[in-house]
Amino acid sequence: MNDARQATRLDAISGRFDGWLLGAVCTLACVGVVMVGSASVSIAGEYGVSAFHYLGRHVFFIGVGAVLALWLMRTELKIIEHRGQWLLLACFALLLAVFLPGLGVEVNGARRWITLGLSNFQVVEAVKLLLIVWLASYLKRYSDEVTATWKAMLKPIGAVLLMVVLLLAQPDFGSASLLLAITGGMLVLGGVNMPRMFGPMLGLLPMLAVVAIAEPYRMRRLTSFLDPWADPFNAGYQLTNALMAVGRGEWFGVGLGGSVQKLSYLPEAHTDFILAVIAEEFGFVGVCAVIGLFALLVGRALWLGLQCVRMRRHFAGYCAFGIALWIGLQSFVSIGVNLGLLPTKGLTLPLISSGGSSVLMTCVAMGLLLRVSYELDRARRQVALLRGEAAVATPTVDEPAPARGRPRRPSSPRVAPAAEPAMREPALDMPAATSRGTSRLRQRVEPTLGRFA
Repeated sequence: MNDARQATRLDAISGRFDGWLLGAVCTLACVGVVMVGSASVSIAGEYGVSAFHYLGRHVFFIGVGAVLALWLMRTELKIIEHRGQWLLLACFALLLAVFLPGLGVEVNGARRWITLGLSNFQVVEAVKLLLIVWLASYLKRYSDEVTATWKAMLKPIGAVLLMVVLLLAQPDFGSASLLLAITGGMLVLGGVNMPRMFGPMLGLLPMLAVVAIAEPYRMRRLTSFLDPWADPFNAGYQLTNALMAVGRGEWFGVGLGGSVQKLSYLPEAHTDFILAVIAEEFGFVGVCAVIGLFALLVGRALWLGLQCVRMRRHFAGYCAFGIALWIGLQSFVSIGVNLGLLPTKGLTLPLISSGGSSVLMTCVAMGLLLRVSYELDRARRQVALLRGEAAVATPTVDEPAPARGRPRRPSSPRVAPAAEPAMREPALDMPAATSRGTSRLRQRVEPTLGRFA
């Protein structure tokens, strides 16, 4: 009866969503709405659409993404984890769907989209999130094997390599590189043996270099990045105009709506090069503010992952790590491209750039991340309640003073065996040993940045 009442009290405890994380997400989304409207109004006439076409489209996908995010924020992570084993098949199904006649759509020589009637959907955006959830589930189920055996470590790498082959056939070199980086980062944070990682990494880098220079258009991007002013009206056109926009902004920019480069000079001003428009209209201060928001978002996600793993909620922690790597790496590449620090790639700036698929799936990822923060806070409250009840269940009793003239006998240490189980944290991810994988009942120190032994 007492256990039933205690379980009822624990179930009645609710958590809170992380305020810093929610604030960063909402602020970045608002900045995206304002800047998409500013960057797209002047170019809408070129494509025969209304001035607010791209703004309305962006707001629509933000709204749909917010609804999906709210649904995920109300979904228990254990339900997602239970279905995580099948998400790898979903990744391959989506990547193969773009090659099916009637379903796949070719745009500018690339087959990266499937048609959904009202709009096209870029499947790799969903694959990023599905891969992160599957890999989080895999790392939890086979955590000991991943750190100790080659087979368990190479399985996710092999699966991602097959995805890379399908992405290169589309072609989409940027997303392929991003998936490899996310997988490698999650394996390292999951405690993989670092010397074992060196072999696959040293083998993949030359392969990626060969793929990067095999296509003529990729080679032109690389050479134009090194010296964009050598051919400013052809190969270096995008980068030179982006750099002119950044330079024109100076410290505080020319003001909202005052950009000149977005007036048919800067290609893809509302998508890939939206940060250049931000730099021109809000200057160095505006760019630093955007970078600071992304740093807050990624840093908070990594902190949440660390706290989850410390409480042995490994699935939640690995999901947070994966989303942090995704948003951090993609925003780093997009910012680097706009500032001329990296070769031009077709990666959007998360939550800011216009793009239906990217905006939609990024909102869904933020919903999952906020759910992680909710369950972490709820677990902390449950632990605090159990510790408080344990303290009440083992009160200290004052011993009577010894009789005069008689020596006081040493008292034996008090033990409260009935209170100890209540000190255990609730919902700890400690499944019993099964036929698949090894038992993880022993204490583990998490997270690790790779084991060098």
